[in-house]
Amino acid sequence: MPATPLPPSGDLPPGPKTCDAGGMIEIHRLFRRTFGESPGLVRGVAPGDTAHGAAVATQLEALSIALHAHHEGEDERLWTALDERAPSCATHVARMKEQHAEMLVHLTALDRALPAWRASASEADAAPVLAALDGVNAALAVHLPDEEANIVPVMERTITEEEVEWFAEHGRKSVPKGQTWQQLGEILASQPDGGDAWLRTHMPAPGRLAWRLIGRRRYARHRAALEGR
Repeated sequence: MPATPLPPSGDLPPGPKTCDAGGMIEIHRLFRRTFGESPGLVRGVAPGDTAHGAAVATQLEALSIALHAHHEGEDERLWTALDERAPSCATHVARMKEQHAEMLVHLTALDRALPAWRASASEADAAPVLAALDGVNAALAVHLPDEEANIVPVMERTITEEEVEWFAEHGRKSVPKGQTWQQLGEILASQPDGGDAWLRTHMPAPGRLAWRLIGRRRYARHRAALEGR
């Protein structure tokens, strides 16, 4: 079902903005960059180098968990709210559900392919991982701009700040134990300014200090492991 710019001007729910849904754009940047670089990371693992392969596999598992959680949150809370509060958006909501279902196929294939490649780091086991990533990236290229153009503006007229915070907390809870700094670093690296504005907006001063003193170094080690350095 092709995307149509809807609702057009005048069909948005009336009244002022009810929330800032900019966090949706920020997390989309994360998925674009990290999944986009992932095929190159997989190909950069020498056959049989299971230590390097394990670092990349762990990254891919974390990304899959994050995208699963992101979509599960929308499926659980967002689509029903939009159906009830912005019925003119029904065409878009139906399309989002279809796109989520397609993405789930590719993410499930990735989840199934990763354990064998982690164990062997062989070219044969890398092939299904790469095929799944190609599917994920193709689906993201369709879904993310469609959602940004046709869902985010409606969210900002219908969804409350409390609901936005629920989506954010749902995503935070999905971060695997011990990977908080790595995930934060990837989010920051995905922002246009390298994450300075994100830190000022989303983290209190103690958290920003902890990032500078602890998190930045851990993220650098994480990136070195991904790149086999």
